[in-house]
Amino acid sequence: MNNSGQENKNILCLFALQFLNLYFSKLIINKTKTIMKKILLLTLTTFLVASCSNNKTSMNKDYPVKPVSFTSVKITDNFWLPRLDTNRKVTIPYDFKKCEETHRLDNFAVAGGLKKGSFVGIRYNDSDVYKVIEGASYSLSIYPDAELEEFLDKLIFSIAAAQEDDGYLYTCRTIDPDSLPSNTGKTKWSMLKQSHELYNIGHMYEAAVAHYQATGKKSLLNVALKSADLINKVFGPEKNQLHGVPGHQEIEIGLVKLYRVTGEEKYLKLAKYFLDQRGNAEGHELYTYGADGQNKVYTQDHLPVVQQSEAIGHAVRAPYMYSGMTDIAALTEDKDYKNAVEKLWQNVVSKKIYITGGIGSKHAGEAFGENYSLPNLTAYNETCAAIANILWNQRLFLLNGDAKYIDVLERTLYNGFLSGVSIHGDKFFYPNPLESDGSHKRSPWFSCSCCPTNIVRFLPSLPGYIYAHKKNELFVNLFIGNEAEIEMNFGKLKVTQTTKYPWEGKIKIKIEPEFYGQFTVAVRIPGWTKDKPLDSDLYKYQDNCELIPVITINNHNIIYDIEDGYAKINRRWEKNDEIEIDFPMPVRKVIANEEVKDDRGKFSLERGPIVYCAEWIDNNGKVRNLLLDKNAEFSEKYKENMIDGIVVLKSKATSLSLNKNKEIIEKEQKFTAIPYYAWAHRGTGEMMVWFPYEKSAANPVSPPTIASKSKVTASYIYDKISAVNDQIIPKNSNDHEIPRFTFWDHKGTTEWVQYDFDKETIISHVHIYWFDDGPNGGCRIPETWKLMYKKGDKWKEVSMHGNYPISKDEFNTIEIASVKTKSMRLYVKLQPNFSGGIMEWKLD
Repeated sequence: MNNSGQENKNILCLFALQFLNLYFSKLIINKTKTIMKKILLLTLTTFLVASCSNNKTSMNKDYPVKPVSFTSVKITDNFWLPRLDTNRKVTIPYDFKKCEETHRLDNFAVAGGLKKGSFVGIRYNDSDVYKVIEGASYSLSIYPDAELEEFLDKLIFSIAAAQEDDGYLYTCRTIDPDSLPSNTGKTKWSMLKQSHELYNIGHMYEAAVAHYQATGKKSLLNVALKSADLINKVFGPEKNQLHGVPGHQEIEIGLVKLYRVTGEEKYLKLAKYFLDQRGNAEGHELYTYGADGQNKVYTQDHLPVVQQSEAIGHAVRAPYMYSGMTDIAALTEDKDYKNAVEKLWQNVVSKKIYITGGIGSKHAGEAFGENYSLPNLTAYNETCAAIANILWNQRLFLLNGDAKYIDVLERTLYNGFLSGVSIHGDKFFYPNPLESDGSHKRSPWFSCSCCPTNIVRFLPSLPGYIYAHKKNELFVNLFIGNEAEIEMNFGKLKVTQTTKYPWEGKIKIKIEPEFYGQFTVAVRIPGWTKDKPLDSDLYKYQDNCELIPVITINNHNIIYDIEDGYAKINRRWEKNDEIEIDFPMPVRKVIANEEVKDDRGKFSLERGPIVYCAEWIDNNGKVRNLLLDKNAEFSEKYKENMIDGIVVLKSKATSLSLNKNKEIIEKEQKFTAIPYYAWAHRGTGEMMVWFPYEKSAANPVSPPTIASKSKVTASYIYDKISAVNDQIIPKNSNDHEIPRFTFWDHKGTTEWVQYDFDKETIISHVHIYWFDDGPNGGCRIPETWKLMYKKGDKWKEVSMHGNYPISKDEFNTIEIASVKTKSMRLYVKLQPNFSGGIMEWKLD
C-alpha cells in the first residue's frame, strides 16, 4: 500500500516550503538584502505552494495506520524463512514453468504477433501470469536476481506487444475475435459478469506497481496506465454507459494501487465507480446468466455495496470487493463504506468463518453458505479465499487499529492459508476441508490455477504484515523472527525480533531508536490467549480462561494497559532496550456455537496460533470413527524431523465400529494430532479437525458391504469417486453436506461407473441415489440408465422386470435376476445441457 512516488514529491514540497519560509523570514529581517532578491524568493515560494497544492494526492486522506513495507523487514526465523526461500527458489520458477507448459505465456506472444498460433486455455489465464510477475517482483525487491529480472523484461515485452493500440488487453479476443472461448462476449465489455476482462487487468495493475517499485522500470507500468486510461474513457460516472459490473472483483484493488503510485485521482474515482454500480439493477440484466437473482448474489450485485451486511456469494470475489471497499473508506473518508465493511466483517466472524480462518463453505459456487452452515467434510475453503481474507483484515486493521482483525489474519495465515501449499512448494490445495475421507491430496496444478499463482504473490509480501505505525506508535502484529528498519516520524527505528513462535510463546523484541525519545510500542495480545478465539460468540475455549502473558523490559516486569487488543507500552526508549513477552501455550479445546450443527458434541484443538488435526497414518489407519474424552489431557513434543519440524500432541482415544447387529464396539487406542497445515504430506487417508466427545456426534465404522469393498472406476471423474461407496446416506439429492460423485462438466453425454470385486459375487438388488442440484445447479437426474455385468470378457445387461426407475431424493432400487460376476458397470445417459452424478450406489 505504499504511495512512494507521490509521497516523495509531497515530502520534497513540504521540505522546500519549510526551508524557504525560514530563509524568507530571515530576508525580511535582514534589511541588507535587495528588494529584487525578496521578490524572486517570494515568487519561487508562491510557485512551490501552487505546485504542492496541485499535487494529485490528498495527503490528509489515507489509512490512519501505516504499514511497514516488506522491503524494510528481513525475516530471520526458522519457521517462515524456509517457506519464503522455497517460494523464491521453487514456487516462482515452478509457476512460470507451468504457465509456459500450459501456453499462458505463449498467448501473449501470439496476441502480440511475436509468434504464430491460436489461443489456448481459459479466458482468465492471463491473470495467472500477472500474479506470478507480481510475486517475482516482490522477491526481486528483497533478493536481486539478474536472471529473473531479464526473464521478466522479456515477458513484459510480450505483454506490451499483446496490448492493442487503444490499450485493450485480453489475449483471447486479440488472437481471434471470431473464435472466442465461452463466456467472453461477442464484443468488448459485452459480458462483464463472465468475461473476466476487468479481473485480468486488475491483476496486471497490481503486478505493474510491484514491478515498478522493485526495479524502477516503467515497462509494465506504462502498459497498465494505458489500459487504465482506456477503462476510464469507457466507464465512469460521466460516461452514462450501462455496461454492468465486473463479475469478478479485482480491478478496484488494482486501480487504487495505480492511484497510489501516480497520484492520479481519476483511478481512485473509477475504483469507487465500479463499487457504486453494484446493486444498481438498471442495465445489468443483459449481462447476467442463469437465474438473475442467483447470479446477482453470486457476484455481490444484489444490493448497493453500502447496504450489504451479510457475506454471500463467491467467497473470493466478496473479500476482494470488501478489500476495495475498505480502501475507498480510508482514501475518501466515506463513512457509509466504513460502516458497511465493518458490518460485513462482523457477519463473517460471527457466523461464516471456520476455526482455521477459512471462508466459503459451499462447493456450489465456491461460495459462502448460510449463517452457521460450516460443514467439515464438504468444506470448500478455497486457498484464494484465505488470501483474500488476509488482505481484507490487514486493511481493516489499518483503518481501525484494532488487534481483532490481526487475530483473524494470523489464524488464517497459519492454518487456512498455509495448508494450501506443500512444504516443498510445488503442490497445492484448491479446497481446504476440515475433514477428509481419504480422497484429498495436493495437486501440482489445476486447469484454473488461481490458487498456486495467488500463493506465489502473497508469500514474499509477508514481512509487510509484521509491523505498522501511527504517529509515535509502533504496532507489533505478528511474532516472526526478523530485523527491521522503520521510518517513524521521530527518526529511524531498528527493531529485532527473536522467537521460536509458533512452537514457543517467548518473544524478544530489541528496540533501537536513532534518537532517545518517548513513544509507544503496542504489542498485540493474540486472540488465542483470551477466552474465545475471535471477537464473536462463534467459538469459545472450553476452559473459559484467559492466558495472561508476562511482559518484561530489560528483565524487569512491567504493568501494562490493554487497548484495542494491544499491550500499550509508552516510555522513553533507549538503544538496546529489550521487551520480552512470554505467552503461555497450553493445548486448548475449542467449542463451537450450538448453531453450528456439524460441530455439536465436538471440540477442536489449538496450541498457540496452530489448529490441530488427526491423520490416519498416526491413528491406526482411521480417524473419523474416533471418540475423545471431553476432559482428555494432551502431551506435546517437538519433532524436528517430522514434516519440517512440528509440535505433535498425544493422548488417548476410543475407536468405534458397528458389528453386523449394528451394536457399537469400543476399543481404546493411542491418539496423535499434528498441525492442520501439515496434513496430506504423508500419503492420502482420513483426516479430522473436530473431534467428537459425545457418542451422538461420533461416526462408527459400518461393517463392510459388497459395494464398500469394491474398487470404483469411472469414465470421467470430477468430484470424489469414493463418495459412490462411502456408506454415507444423503438427506436428499441436493445434499451438499456430504461427498458426492459427478461427471461435471460433461453434459448430455453417456458415462459409466464401475465396481470391481475381489472375487465373483452374487448380486440380486441394486440401489442408486442420484445427485441433482436443480433448479440453480448444473446437475440433474439422468435421462436414462442401465446396468451391465461382466461375463467372461463381455458386458451383458442384467435381466429385470419393468423399467429403470429415475427419481430424486430416494434410492432407485431394482431387483434383477441374480448374477455371479466380478464386475458391474452402470451406464448413465445425461440429460441434454446438464451433467449428473451419484450420491451412493449399494448392492445386495
